[in-house]
Amino acid sequence: MKHGFIKVAAAVPAVRVADTEYNVQQMESLIAQAEGKGVELLVFPELSVTGYSCQDLFRQQLLLDKAEEALLVLLDFTRKLDVISVVGLPVRIGSLLYNCAAVIQHGCLLGLVAKTYLPNYGEFYEKRWFASATDLSEQTIYLAGSPVQVSAAPLLFETCDGVRFGIEICEDVWAPLPPSNNLALAGADIILNLSATDELIGKHRYLLSLLAQQSARTMSGYVYSSCGFGESTQDVVYGGNAIIFENGRMLAEGERFSFQPQLQTAQIDVDRLRAERQNNTTFRTAQDGAHAQLVACKPITPRDFVLERSIDPHPFIPSSEMMATTCEEILNIQVAGLAKRLYHTHCDKAVIGISGGLDSTLALLVTVRAFDKLGLERKGIVGVTMPGFGTTDRTHQNAVRLMDSLDITQREISIAKAVMQHFEDIGHPMKQHDVTYENGQARERTQILMDVANQVGGMVIGTGDLSELALGWCTYNGDHMSMYGVNAGVPKTLVQYLIRYIASLPAFGDQRDTLIDVVDTPISPELIPADEQGNIKQKTEDLVGPYELHDFFIYYFLRMGFRPAKIFLLAQKAFEGAYDDAVIKHWLQTFCRRFFNQQFKRSCLPDGPKVGSVSLSPRGDWRMPSDAASGLWLAECEGL
Repeated sequence: MKHGFIKVAAAVPAVRVADTEYNVQQMESLIAQAEGKGVELLVFPELSVTGYSCQDLFRQQLLLDKAEEALLVLLDFTRKLDVISVVGLPVRIGSLLYNCAAVIQHGCLLGLVAKTYLPNYGEFYEKRWFASATDLSEQTIYLAGSPVQVSAAPLLFETCDGVRFGIEICEDVWAPLPPSNNLALAGADIILNLSATDELIGKHRYLLSLLAQQSARTMSGYVYSSCGFGESTQDVVYGGNAIIFENGRMLAEGERFSFQPQLQTAQIDVDRLRAERQNNTTFRTAQDGAHAQLVACKPITPRDFVLERSIDPHPFIPSSEMMATTCEEILNIQVAGLAKRLYHTHCDKAVIGISGGLDSTLALLVTVRAFDKLGLERKGIVGVTMPGFGTTDRTHQNAVRLMDSLDITQREISIAKAVMQHFEDIGHPMKQHDVTYENGQARERTQILMDVANQVGGMVIGTGDLSELALGWCTYNGDHMSMYGVNAGVPKTLVQYLIRYIASLPAFGDQRDTLIDVVDTPISPELIPADEQGNIKQKTEDLVGPYELHDFFIYYFLRMGFRPAKIFLLAQKAFEGAYDDAVIKHWLQTFCRRFFNQQFKRSCLPDGPKVGSVSLSPRGDWRMPSDAASGLWLAECEGL
C-alpha cells in the first residue's frame, strides 16, 4: 500500500462446467495478468474451480478430488507471485461439503472461508449439496497438501502493509445480517465477494444498489466477482459481474454478458476509508463485540507507485446529471435556515450589502426566496450598495440592475467620505494601499449595514462563503461579521454553479443576463482603485490563488484529514495539464499557512447553515485552537 492505496481486481474467467483443468488454466491466465498489472488483491467467482452450476455433480467424488488437485496446481503456479488470489471451490471437511473461498499467495494456502447463508428457494438448491459455515467445528484439515485451520469463527486477512480484508460468498450479502457487517466492524478495510448471481429482469439494478449500500454502510471497499460465460444455461443465465465499490461509490464495473474473460482493476483508498470510520462515532460504537481471527499474508516485493484512478478536480461540484437536483437542495437548505431565523426573531426585514459580486448575489437570491416562501414583502429586503475607492462601473451596475429587477428596497451609501475622515483621524495616508487601507473600508461597510439594520429593525445577512472562511479572506469584525451567514457552508466554486442554476430558472428570467455577467466578473473585494480603463485591478485569485485549487485542498484537508503529501499527489493527478507541480505546491503552502493563521476568525463565526460534507462552524464540524502551530504541515509542503 503506497500513499494509502491498494490495487484490487475482480476477475471473471471463462469456465467449462466440471472441467477443472480448463478452469484452472483460465484462472492462471488472469492471475498472471493481475500480477503484471501490480494487483495486490484478486477475487474470482463462487466455485470458480469447478463452475457453480455443477448441481448433483458436486456429489461425485471424482469432481471433488479434481477440485483439490486443481487447487494444488494453483498453489504451485502462484509460488513466485505476490498477488493474493481468492478462488472458489467445494471442500470436504469431515462428512460434510462446504462452498468455500480459498485464499492463496506465494504457493501457500492462507485460509478457507465457508459460505454462511445457503439459498434454497426459487432456482437455488444449495442446501442439497452444501453445509453452512455455522456447521463447522474448529479443526485442522489438510487440503492440497497444506494444513489449514477451519472453524465457524470469522476470519480477517492482513496484507504485509496492514490492509485487512474479509470474505463473504454471494447470498451472504443478501442476508439481513451479512457477515461483512461483523467483518468491517472487526477491522476489514475491504470485503471480497465470490458470487454466482443469475440474471433476471431488474435484478442487476437491485444488486448495484445493494452493493453500494453495503459498501457505504460498512465504510469499506467492496470487490464483487460473479460467474459469467460458460456456466450452464439449462435454466438460468449468468451474466458475469466484476464490480468494485469504495464507500458506496463505484470505481469499476465490467461488461455484463461478455463472452470474453474480464479483469476489472481499481485502486482503493484505504486512508480515506479509515478517515471516514475514525470520524464516525456511530461506527466506533457499533464495533463493540465485533470479532474475527486474524491471518497474516506473505510479504511482497516493493514496486514503484503510480496513481491510476481518476481524481475529480472539483469534489464539491455535483455531476451534470445531478446538478439541478443538488443545486435546488442546497438552496432549500439555505432558504430554510434563513426562514427559521427570520420566523424565530419575528423579523420581516433583512439588510444585505450588494456589491455585484458572486457571494452577495447568492445571498440576495437566497433571501428573496426565503421572503417569498414566508409570504413577506420583498420591499422588506434592504439592499445597500456602498461604493468605495475600488468599485467599478460593471459591479455597481450589476448590483443596481439586480436590485431593480428583484423589486427590493435600495439604498446607496458611499463610504468614501467616512473612510477618508477615519484615515485622517488615525493618521493613515490615503496613498498607502496596505491592509489598513483595505480593512478600513470593509469595516466601514459592516458598520453601515449593522446600523441600517438597527434603523429598520432587521438583521444583517452575511455573504462570506466557505472558501473565504478557510483562507481567512475576510476582514475581522468587517465582512467577517453578520447576524446570519447564509453562504457559510458553500465553497466558492459551488457559488458560481448555484447562480448559473438560478439564472436558468423561468422565475428569474428577468435577472438572467445580469446573473451570468456576475458569474463572469473577476472575483475581487474591490478595495484597491481600478486601473486607468476602469477595470478591476485587485483580483483575489492573483493574491490567494485559484479557488478551484483551494476548494480541492479544503475538501481533502477537512473532509479526509489527509496530509499535504497526499493532497499534493491527488492534486497532481486531478489538475494534470492545468497547473504544474510548482504552482500546486506554492498554493498548497499558502493554503496551509493561511488556514492555521486565520483560525481566530473562524472561532467566532456567526450562525449559518451547513449544506455539504464540510463546515467550519466552531459549533459544528471544526474545532481548532487559534494558536495551533502549522510547522508540521508547512515542513511537509516544503519537502514536496
